[in-house]
Order: sequence, then C-alpha cells, then structure tokens
Amino acid sequence: MHFAATLLSGLGLFAHLSTAIYTLQDDYGTNGSFFDEFNFFTGQDPTNGYVDYVNRSTATNNGLVSTSGGSVYIGVDHSHTTTSGRQSVRLGSNKTYTHGLVILDLEHMPGSVCGTWPAFWMLGSNWPNNGEIDIIEGVNTQSTNQMTLHTSDGCSINSFGYSGSLNTDNCYVEADGQSANSGCAIQSSSTQSYGDGFNQAGGGVYATEWTSDAINVWFFPNSSVPYDITHGVPNPLLWGLPAARFSGDCDIDSHFNELQIVFDITFCGDWAGDAWSSSTCASKASTCNDYVSNNPSDFKQTYWEINSLKVYQESSLLDVDVDANLDVDDLLHSHIKAHVRADANEPVEKPKMQRSPYIRPGPRPTRKHRRDAFKHGHGHGHDQ
Repeated sequence: MHFAATLLSGLGLFAHLSTAIYTLQDDYGTNGSFFDEFNFFTGQDPTNGYVDYVNRSTATNNGLVSTSGGSVYIGVDHSHTTTSGRQSVRLGSNKTYTHGLVILDLEHMPGSVCGTWPAFWMLGSNWPNNGEIDIIEGVNTQSTNQMTLHTSDGCSINSFGYSGSLNTDNCYVEADGQSANSGCAIQSSSTQSYGDGFNQAGGGVYATEWTSDAINVWFFPNSSVPYDITHGVPNPLLWGLPAARFSGDCDIDSHFNELQIVFDITFCGDWAGDAWSSSTCASKASTCNDYVSNNPSDFKQTYWEINSLKVYQESSLLDVDVDANLDVDDLLHSHIKAHVRADANEPVEKPKMQRSPYIRPGPRPTRKHRRDAFKHGHGHGHDQ
C-alpha cells in the first residue's frame, strides 16, 4: 500500500497524505468467457497429488466447471471411485501481472475436507526466481487460511504489521533453519477465512495488493466487505490492518515478476498426504489416497464458487495536505463518494469495518516441494 503521513510543520498542525488510486484493468466476468481467460493444466501434479487434472472439454462434460446465475463453478468429481486419482482442474490465467490489486469475491471455497488441498495463488515462470504468492491455501480439516511467499535467496519479512500469526519469516525456498520450501508464511487469525468456516459465514472477499513496497492480503467476511470494494473504487488505505503483510528485508521488484493467477484443487500429495497420519483424518482410512479413491460423495463441498475476479492497477496518487485534526477516513470517503457518484446516482454510506476475534493457529510449516516453471505446485504449511 502506498501511503504516508508526515508532519509538514514543526507545530504538527498539518499532515501530508498520499494514497494509490486504482482503476479496473481486468474483469474476468462470470459467464462462459471466464474459462477463455485460463489454460487448463493437464500434466502430472508437481506436488505428487492423487489427482487427474483434465482439459476443458472433459471438465465441462463431467460437470467440473460451469457458469450459472452470475457465478463460476470450479469443482471435482464427487460421483465415482477411482484408482488413478480424482478428477479435478488446475487453471492458470493467460495473462501475467507485475503489481496490482487482485480482488476475489467468493461465494464458496472448498470445504475443510480430509484429503483436499485447494489453493488460489499467483505463480511466475523460472520458479522460484520470479516468485510465488499463495493467497488462499490449506489442507484436510484446516480452519484458518495460510498465506505464503516463495522466492529466490535474499527475501525475508517482518514479524509485525498484520493481524495474522507469523509461521516462518524467510521466503527463500532453501532457507537455513526452515523446513525445505516453507517460504515465509503467515496464518490468518480468523476461522472464517478458510474452508467450512468461510462457507458458513456466507463467503467473503480476498484482496491482494502488490506494490514495490509490500505484498498485502486482506480478508473480509461477506458481512463486512468494504463499501469501496463493492462499488468498484477500492482504496486499501480504508481497510485497516491486513491479515498478512509481506515486507521487510526484501526487494519486492527483484523477486516477483509476471505472475499468473491460478486456481486448483489437488488431493493428498506432499502436504495433505504427508500430514495424513498425524491428523484426525487418519481414523477415516489407512492412507490419504485410499480415502480419496473410495469416498467420492465426501467431496461434494470441494469446489470454488466465484462471484467475481477483478484486477486493478494503480493509475495515480491522491496527494493532499490535511489539517491534523481532520478525520482521514472522512477525507478518503469523500473521495470515494465523488468517484461513485460520477458513475451512478446512488446513496452513499460510510464504510463499516468489522474484525474477527483472534484465534491462534496450529504449529509451523513442514516440508514442501516445487518444480519446473509454470508447472510446479504450490506450497504447504502446518500439519492438518
């Protein structure tokens, strides 16, 4: 987030405020054209998942992807037993991005189901040199979201500036003193941020701001999505403390470039599978693969339902000198109000923010694996 407030006089009577103004670059929509903007990965899962990634034609014919009623469905096979991996999809955007504000509005995400490993993330070629941003990720019965960066050497993050809990602080995939490929990981403090808790709360919004200074991730339950987001004039300065802020001893621009947007759902593999024997899921079957093979109906809730996916880019900075006694929230709200009224004659209400109670997450991440440019898998964290 680009913002600063500094006193302009020795008396401290005025402050200077600078905040990014974002304009819409890409709206992925919610009709059939949504899938035109993505490629369907059909190779072997680089994270060794028990999954069969299928092409668009197969996914459509088998009901794994669809659009209806203003939303996009991305799911898995939940009707058949299998001996070769459960059918699913992995989508990578045709476009790549450097910087921006990515806002994902979800009605539903894959539930907290044993054997599952869903993720919404951003991925660069020549991994890990161009970076990876894991925005939503978890396994098995996990109840809070894990947000992670994976980079080449020379990037670590601070332990402050966000509401989540720091798991690991070195983003380098081969960092000493961390399990292989842990990256720098922050665990959400909200049980509404992932899986069953997210769905029971009626969904919500994830907003990821990527600038030269930091990568920030906010989560808003459906009941408290900021006014500026719902009206298409997002202003991160109004959103309070992010769930995760990745900044510190890290040159963001040298570690993150030209990233795809990725949705996927895999099963078992290097995280959900490795964590199986130490999780409560072990009582369901001797192995993760066995459970995923023989219990198709348990995966009915393993799907993404997308209300919107939008990417904004910074178009300008709003620079103002303000009286130190002025409510900055009121000032910025007036700016949003002007933008909204320029597009539609709607009543304007002041944004309302709510915060979820703090709930401490589980233990820190274990081993992870990555491979080969855009074909490698995403990371994982603590056992579930």
